Amino acid sequence: MQLVWFRNDLRIQDHSALYFAQQNGPCMAVVILSPDQWKLHQDATIKIDFYLRQLAELKKSLCGLNIPLHIQTVPLWQDIPAALKQLCQRFQIKTIHCNIENGWNEKQRDLSVATQVSKMDCQFEQYTDRTIFPLHTIRNKSNQPYQVFSAFKKNCIEQLNICVPQALPAIEAQQMVFNNEKIDNLIPSLQQLGFEAIPAEKQQLWPVGEQVALDHLMHFIDSNLVQYDQTRDFPAIEGTSQLSVYLNIGILSIRQCLEALFNAQQGHFYIENSGQQFWLNELLWREFYQHVMADFSHVSKHLPFKRNTENISWLQDDEALNAWKYGQTGIPIVDAGMRQMLATGWMHNRVRMICAMFLAKNLLIDWRKGEAWFMQQLVDGDFAANNGGWQWSASTGTDSVPYFRVFNPTSQSQKFDAQGDYIRRWVPELASCDAKQIHEPYAYITDSNLDYPLPIIDLKMSRQRAIATFKMGNAK
Repeated sequence: MQLVWFRNDLRIQDHSALYFAQQNGPCMAVVILSPDQWKLHQDATIKIDFYLRQLAELKKSLCGLNIPLHIQTVPLWQDIPAALKQLCQRFQIKTIHCNIENGWNEKQRDLSVATQVSKMDCQFEQYTDRTIFPLHTIRNKSNQPYQVFSAFKKNCIEQLNICVPQALPAIEAQQMVFNNEKIDNLIPSLQQLGFEAIPAEKQQLWPVGEQVALDHLMHFIDSNLVQYDQTRDFPAIEGTSQLSVYLNIGILSIRQCLEALFNAQQGHFYIENSGQQFWLNELLWREFYQHVMADFSHVSKHLPFKRNTENISWLQDDEALNAWKYGQTGIPIVDAGMRQMLATGWMHNRVRMICAMFLAKNLLIDWRKGEAWFMQQLVDGDFAANNGGWQWSASTGTDSVPYFRVFNPTSQSQKFDAQGDYIRRWVPELASCDAKQIHEPYAYITDSNLDYPLPIIDLKMSRQRAIATFKMGNAK
């Protein structure tokens, strides 16, 4: 019997471990829920709710293939090796198949599982599935990992010119493998796992299902891709793909995205417009941060990518941190983004950068506090992408531009939300402001009944302070 261990890859289409397991004989599947580990990793409740709802869809799909699904709750990963060993003994498993997860804790967990099951002559096979290219294979001329995105992207595009990875063939239904054997496949509720329930209206923002994800992908390709480069930075319009939530827990594969992107070219690499190029760049940013996490394991340990930035003197300001968390900073574009995330579990990517840089640079608060808050709120919270984005914004990461890059949130707002439509949606207190006033209302409205906080920081002063602090910290 072959065992497919599903983790953050809850689909049956183009699933490497499932496909190759089926080539070796009859299969069963397992999903292990680890609520205490999720809390340690600060996964958002809305993300866990999304995962459980998709798990119900996966259960139906596997049932249609006559593949039994065993669902087990093991609170902490450290206890998974023993649990899987027992499962393998119970069902006479010959091989465990799973897709590679490359976080530090994930790798330690899988190493322990491999060691444990090898004692009973059970094989442990892992497959590249979450990334376009196998980890540790994109290297510079000195055979070293890339530390800057532009060079990494160039190498990836050279590889794609040679071959674009294709989705795997469809899985076929197998003969029934169990008749009377009891399989534990009840899906616990959020409350049973120790989390608060998510309101139905919030769940409805993020429908589950492989077909839903594929339809969303094709709608983006057909309707938004051509103008993607012109619309992606404007939060008031639907210019981004919003596919990150489906990629994050593997309802959609990266190969399916590439296949859709290059569909007209039948698997060959060919860019015919700037929209395609810009979306490919975004997919490669995602790829880059996955490879960074694999090649530089210290980023998984609450350490900056640039080790010399450990000396930066961050401020301890709980009042300012809470104002930022709940969208009460008096900086409209920042407050709009933070409130959007609280209300929906998602934030526009341009606004994520603005909010992150405001915390790390203008407020000079440790980026790790912001990184943690985002993970606690985001339905698409992915450690590699979240960590990479925060470190880029805080100038502790892979950004090739030095620390003096400091976004002015007001200028960003004026450029990317010129009419203030995004701000009005999420900061209704400013709905009466015109397109000029709304970006910095108290610069124009002195005698007002606006129920909106004054700015908690002077942007010009805080920029100068950030540059001086980072200069000193980098010099130590």
